[in-house]
Amino acid sequence: MNWRTLTVPATKTLYPMHKLHGAILLLLLMFTLLLGMGSSLHSRLLWVGEQVWPNYYLLDPAATKPDCDLNRDIDAEVEKRIKAYKPDPDDLFSSPPNAAALRKSLESNLELCQQKYALYEQNQKLATPALGAYKWVEQNIARFLLDNIDLTKFLFIAMFAMAAAIAALDTDHIALRLPRNRAEWRLSQGVQFVVNGLMVASLNAYVGKLALSPESETTSELQYAWGLVFGLFMLINLIRFVNVPERVNPGRLSFSSGLVIPLYCSMGLIAMGYFFLVDGYASGLAIYFGMMTNLSSMFINIGLYVLVGMMLKQTRLPELLLDVIKPFNLPAPLLASVIIFTTAFPTAFTGASGIFILAVGGVVYDELRRSGAGRQLSLATTAMSGSLGVVLNPCLLIVVVAALNKEVTTSEMYGWGVWIFLMSATLFTLVVCKTEGNWKPRPAPGAMTQAIANLRPLVPYAAVAALVILAIWIILGLKFNEYSAPLILPLVMLALVALDAGKADDTEPGSRSRVFWNRSAAAASDSAVHIGALLGLIGFSICLGGILERSNIVHLLFPEHLASPWLAMMVIVLLLTFIGMVMDPFGAVILVSATIAQPAIGMGIDALHFWLVCLVAFELGYLSPPVALNHLLTRQVVGETEVLAAERTGSFWHRYQRLLLPLTIMGPTLLIVAFVPLFFYAL
Repeated sequence: MNWRTLTVPATKTLYPMHKLHGAILLLLLMFTLLLGMGSSLHSRLLWVGEQVWPNYYLLDPAATKPDCDLNRDIDAEVEKRIKAYKPDPDDLFSSPPNAAALRKSLESNLELCQQKYALYEQNQKLATPALGAYKWVEQNIARFLLDNIDLTKFLFIAMFAMAAAIAALDTDHIALRLPRNRAEWRLSQGVQFVVNGLMVASLNAYVGKLALSPESETTSELQYAWGLVFGLFMLINLIRFVNVPERVNPGRLSFSSGLVIPLYCSMGLIAMGYFFLVDGYASGLAIYFGMMTNLSSMFINIGLYVLVGMMLKQTRLPELLLDVIKPFNLPAPLLASVIIFTTAFPTAFTGASGIFILAVGGVVYDELRRSGAGRQLSLATTAMSGSLGVVLNPCLLIVVVAALNKEVTTSEMYGWGVWIFLMSATLFTLVVCKTEGNWKPRPAPGAMTQAIANLRPLVPYAAVAALVILAIWIILGLKFNEYSAPLILPLVMLALVALDAGKADDTEPGSRSRVFWNRSAAAASDSAVHIGALLGLIGFSICLGGILERSNIVHLLFPEHLASPWLAMMVIVLLLTFIGMVMDPFGAVILVSATIAQPAIGMGIDALHFWLVCLVAFELGYLSPPVALNHLLTRQVVGETEVLAAERTGSFWHRYQRLLLPLTIMGPTLLIVAFVPLFFYAL
């Protein structure tokens, strides 16, 4: 795709637009969003009920009159029971009842009866039709939430099935390069068919084990659902293997043809090879992939964040924000630095750097090229845009780390993350300005006045976002923070897309509602592809991580005699960077939590320090060959032609600057974050 097409004002979509599929996925995501807000809604209903009807929790519109005797004569009852006492000749310890104890018991019963009557009378006074209707709504919501605790898992499977099927149909699973001929096309589809078939076989083996276990019906149902999903993928792969698009040219396989195999397939083959041939654990692939089901809420949040990023692409916000700095006529190096600083914050709100690249990468690349930046610098900056934001509030990755590891909190990680961000962004500025030269700005006369004027179009967007967040807080009592952000941000972005739809020009014909629907469908269509590709990659990353968990690799890397935190940190840096190169961060966090974290902490590494190193190492891995996922996503938004053209001229640095610049920044940042804190607590 040509990079200039990404900045046209019409509805922007990177992939074939599937309105029906996008609409279904959008409804699924919105339903899961409402389900996620269900507990907040119920809590709010209880709070409102208590404010309107005192003792709302105890009120029952259908209450019946108590059957206890409110006028009981206690003295007469005590005397009656004493007189009625008859010694039991067979009971050696039989004795007449104690009058005082009997009286006390009867008084307690009478007091309880009085309370029941008082509550009944209160119900009679307050049991209006309004209370009955309100109570009916509140209790049915509570009953629905209780009865559908496992519904989220099946909704997640449905979301994954829909999204991954679209990714498979469009052949958009993430690979190192795209198929260039029919032979490579069939190689990609054939390997996907085999891997999906291996997953079905593993699921079948797991179901066989579950049949021997009591009370495993729900787990078996989940495995049957996954079996249907991967069976569907096999059918899609078979159809795409046979029906090769006419646009794909004839050709043969070459030495580089293996690069067209999707990354999730490579991970699946490696994991299944170990489970089948080494460990004799046929159900391993199904069990580890099924870990996603147990954390379904977290992965649904990833889907919601992807939707946020794709909706951001459907608005003019990126262009309006860049308009603020245009009057200063920043040279390419300084503009690249400004972009790195400013894009980190929206990255934190889209959950991960990859999502932000897909949403705004085209605009970033466009502006850098217009400012005179070379292709390599533009590609490097686009790949890094927002990478540094993974340590800022409210990034989902830190929420996942804190949820899986009670030794650290989100506030601690976000607090230190700000300093890591400032250090790495400053290092980027120094390196780019030093290597590129011509970094001094030459603002036009009145640049500040023009920049302030360019801020005005952003005011309505900020106001609408604030109103939505305020309304959610008033209605649901749900404050905006790192935990509620995945639920609130999609609603905020829907409101912003609706606002932006009213500003559409002649390139988007139709009414405002029509434009809003088209843009929402386009966002959902793009989201489907990315959700399917990302979740597939995450799931098989977890399977690949199962090798580390079941083998003795961790014990070999962290032997008991390795008592030095410095040596331990050296091993950690190398291992985490390697994991970041080949795995998705969310899957890697799950793996590291289960395998590496506790041995490392036991060797004297501070838990907070360990996880900050982990996040930086993962981002370095995201930008490092052989996979370099951020570069792959950059290629998707700017086009393979631009990437290939960037490697044709210049010195070694300028020919490969898109790879070398991120390593030059993130490498020293990782070393500083890893080893400098040890001087303060490990000497």
